[in-house]
Amino acid sequence: MPAEYVIDKELRLVITTAWDRVTFAEARAHQERLRNDPDFHPEFNQLLDATAVTALDISHDEAKTIGRNSPHFSASARRAWVAPNPFLFGMGRMIGIYREMAGGTEQFRVFKDREQALKWLGLDTLPTTADAGPAKGQ
Repeated sequence: MPAEYVIDKELRLVITTAWDRVTFAEARAHQERLRNDPDFHPEFNQLLDATAVTALDISHDEAKTIGRNSPHFSASARRAWVAPNPFLFGMGRMIGIYREMAGGTEQFRVFKDREQALKWLGLDTLPTTADAGPAKGQ
């Protein structure tokens, strides 16, 4: 599956990495895995790195479903979606709006640059625990 995550409990951070072609079914499966992970806490922040995504096969209605069914994050949580590609950037914004419309209270921002996203999350660099993704052969 072209989306994996790691949870850094010390930093209170979920690091999601997506790559290649991501489908609606894969995105929903990722949401469910995270929602059911005993290490997940709603107060954690999230970095969703989509810089290696080549295609996002998600319709407008499916984007609405993803926004509505996102794992619950608390109002204090920050979620940063990183997508330098204009289409992926726009999809991130749309999903964030649907999340807010569905009652999500977390702070959700979309960035074109990973360093800016990390800064917004209060990090200088990506933690060494961020080992999910294609580099590990997943």
